[in-house]
Amino acid sequence: MSAARKRVAVVGVGTMGSQAAWRLAARGAEVVGYDRYAPGHDRSAAGGETRIFRSAHFEDSRYVPLLKHADALYEQLQQETGRELRRLTGCLLMGPTEQQQMATVLESIAEHDLDHDVLDAETLAKRFPQYRIEDGDAAVLDRRAGFIRPELTIQTAARRAEQLGAVIHRYTTVREIVPVAGGGVEVRTDAGSERFDAAVVTVGPWVNDLLPGLPWEVEILRVVSAWFMPTTDVWFGEERPAFIRTAPIHCYGLPSPDGVSVKLGLSQALHKPAGDPNQLNRTVRPEELEIYSDLIGRYLPDLHPDPTRLSVYMEGYTKSSRPLVGPLPGAENVILLAGFSGHGFKLSPAFGDIAADLALDGSSPQPIDFISTLDRTEA
Repeated sequence: MSAARKRVAVVGVGTMGSQAAWRLAARGAEVVGYDRYAPGHDRSAAGGETRIFRSAHFEDSRYVPLLKHADALYEQLQQETGRELRRLTGCLLMGPTEQQQMATVLESIAEHDLDHDVLDAETLAKRFPQYRIEDGDAAVLDRRAGFIRPELTIQTAARRAEQLGAVIHRYTTVREIVPVAGGGVEVRTDAGSERFDAAVVTVGPWVNDLLPGLPWEVEILRVVSAWFMPTTDVWFGEERPAFIRTAPIHCYGLPSPDGVSVKLGLSQALHKPAGDPNQLNRTVRPEELEIYSDLIGRYLPDLHPDPTRLSVYMEGYTKSSRPLVGPLPGAENVILLAGFSGHGFKLSPAFGDIAADLALDGSSPQPIDFISTLDRTEA
């Protein structure tokens, strides 16, 4: 069956699903999306005003070709829609030189010839006085980096998919996806069922609810973002890079686009289990803010220690921190994208394009062997 005639369901039109819907519709597929809320909602992982885009990678240099593909698709979506979804302001990557994550960053930069600056303590203090580093730390400025507007990006990708012919059912929860004898799948909701040639499943923290027999563990964690006011103007000078610190407190931050506050977030090891994703606890207790106070006092001394805004989200993590991308075992027409472990948004257009490849062609030219669900025994 040709790509133009395939019917493909996209279950979950969020970070990954909105991009998959756009890429599928752009290739002529008949696309039907389902979301339990609506594209751009704040009840899972994609809220919080900004997310980091970067070219260098801490976790594995094999992501860099996928980041380059995502980079090109962000540019394409901006050109097609006329919306600024991303702004390249740079990203400072900081941490102990002997740590493996910093070594991987430098390896990925060298292997893929990425535009960057290496800053010693004196240069960092002059150029970016809002940051502090310690003896033995390295600081690298990834130039092809900056921030993404998550809510706007999701809504824009979904709307572009609709302009290209996709249909999106908002506030419609998918209860079951059933492979059909002879090929295809049936998607069941409270309103009834529809038959498709393939389904792309991108439901984020609801993956264990929809697919309870998943052979890999995806742990759903509760993520707190906090916004703090600077006491000086240095955060909003000519250069406004995001930042990531690897140790001893693994954290990240982004100056807000409106020039008022700085968003801070923490890493996987500092998150707590989310519990039932339908009953997420959105109240942040005072004791949960102690780690932010420690972080600010040690590395970001010109931020006021009391936050002006707090938000709670959910993210899915695998044991290996590598996502699950590919067909479900025994159901080759069900394409799963799950467990992005906190670093999926910057890659989302690439993964949306890969989902379209897999749903329409059964394979992808992108280098995904290291994250594929095929023959994978661990998560």
